[in-house]
Amino acid sequence: MICQFCRFEWNEKTIDEKYGFESPISELHGIHMGSGATRLQESTKDVLTLKCGACGADVVVNTNEAMTARCHWCRNTLSVNRQVPNGAVPDGVLPFSFPKDKAIENIREFVSKRKFFAHPQFVKEFAPEEVVGVYMPYLTMDANAEVELQGKGEVQTRQYTRGSGDNKYTVYDADVYELGRKFDLYVDDILIESSQQRANQDTDLNTNNVINAIQPFDTKQAVSYNANYLRGYTSERRDLDVTAVEPMANGRVLSVARSRAGDTIRRYGRGVRWEQEQLVVHGSRWVSLYVPVWLYSYYEQRGDRAFTHYVAVNGRTGSTMGSVPVRQGRLLAVSAGISIIGTIISGVIGIAYLAL
Repeated sequence: MICQFCRFEWNEKTIDEKYGFESPISELHGIHMGSGATRLQESTKDVLTLKCGACGADVVVNTNEAMTARCHWCRNTLSVNRQVPNGAVPDGVLPFSFPKDKAIENIREFVSKRKFFAHPQFVKEFAPEEVVGVYMPYLTMDANAEVELQGKGEVQTRQYTRGSGDNKYTVYDADVYELGRKFDLYVDDILIESSQQRANQDTDLNTNNVINAIQPFDTKQAVSYNANYLRGYTSERRDLDVTAVEPMANGRVLSVARSRAGDTIRRYGRGVRWEQEQLVVHGSRWVSLYVPVWLYSYYEQRGDRAFTHYVAVNGRTGSTMGSVPVRQGRLLAVSAGISIIGTIISGVIGIAYLAL
């Protein structure tokens, strides 16, 4: 950060440095949390009163909407820069480094590749300049875990065909084995949404899933929270506790475990089916973190309800993903055309086969 008056530059400490989270994950036992990740207190008001350090006036801030305000007397900028137990202030922040103008270019390019199928109303109203920089609330988890997997694996021994003509099919013979794997697993920085609104993956209402599609974020570069990083951007408040997101985090740990186990089961060429999975977390470490996202949204009216489309750009890497409203008539017409062409080609091949 750079002071606008004296041009002095300084850096905040990293989260690991501030909270002493530099110990090996293998030594974790029990649950450890940063102050911004502790249990939300429902009794805490969303509205805070800040005292202006310049003129002494009291200014009210609604932490549901913002964490900065201007004094209405002297115009001094005030910010919520201390931990409050309602999820408004995280432990750390990963600052924006991908500029807005490039984010606009990425969004425009993403949409231009999909304009043929896009709804004409969306094309008419498309305005990538309205993209907003948003700090999204996440919880990160380090886990010292033990995993046990039990299942069956198949090794193919023979492959042959049966039947003739259109009734021809392939048959496989395989040996089936009982197998299991048990190992210790140390997982670093599992990233989980801590906003209930963004964690809602109801694909009938929104495309929130695109925000996860622009991961990963370089969370090791996150610094301890300072409200000055939020100037010029909007932010959302964490409203989910560790207990609410822990099942999802454990599911991610199991996904990592399956991937790691995959390196030891390559001889089972016909695949492995895990039938029993057991995860024991000996210790975990939780940190509340803001990550940067450039977000373009579009509201589509579908009958009597609205559907929200998002195009998201990673505020660190520029990785882009999103969705656009589809022109159903054109999509169905193209699909029908492809189906007809496929039928014609199949018929021609069948006639040629009979001729032979």
